[in-house]
Amino acid sequence: MSDSRCSNLALLAVAALFQAASLAQAATPQATASRATASDYPAIPDEAAAQGAQRPARLPVIAKPPLDRSGKKRIGKASFYAETFAGRKMANGNRMNPQENNAASRTLPLGTTAQVTNLETGKSAVVTIQDRGPYVEGRIVDLSPATAQQIGITPRKGVAKVEVAPITVPLQNGRVKFGDAADIWLLASNRDYPVFPPVGR
Repeated sequence: MSDSRCSNLALLAVAALFQAASLAQAATPQATASRATASDYPAIPDEAAAQGAQRPARLPVIAKPPLDRSGKKRIGKASFYAETFAGRKMANGNRMNPQENNAASRTLPLGTTAQVTNLETGKSAVVTIQDRGPYVEGRIVDLSPATAQQIGITPRKGVAKVEVAPITVPLQNGRVKFGDAADIWLLASNRDYPVFPPVGR
């Protein structure tokens, strides 16, 4: 075999290797980061990654989800909006502001106010449900970055176990129901009851 033919074959082999490497890189999660947000898939800590931790399963988006108007508190995981969501329209038509108390829930009615408590740090914040999500298994609320920071959810960790306790829950008839956290929140904040007509629990 001539030297020129050997050289050509070597070049073809190198080109094939580069192409294979490029295709493998395109298939990695990093290459699809524009479609998967930090809110949906936060960074996995190094030790969890070393143990082969799996990304949580995605949940289907339901146009008209069954709403929970019970006012009862729930425990689950909280995540927070990725930077790419800043300025986007939320389910109630407002723009997502990373510095405000907007939050997302799959089942709480839009307009619900709730106290979110990080069960790991004990820190709490009051949020208003203005959006739908998070569509990730095990998560019950998506917070603005400012709220997440306020209760101690760091960007490195990405998620935390929280209690979501409704304060006020809008009802279909235009009235408002007080939730599990109403008494504690009103007493702690030294506020009067709202002017809208409340209903019993």
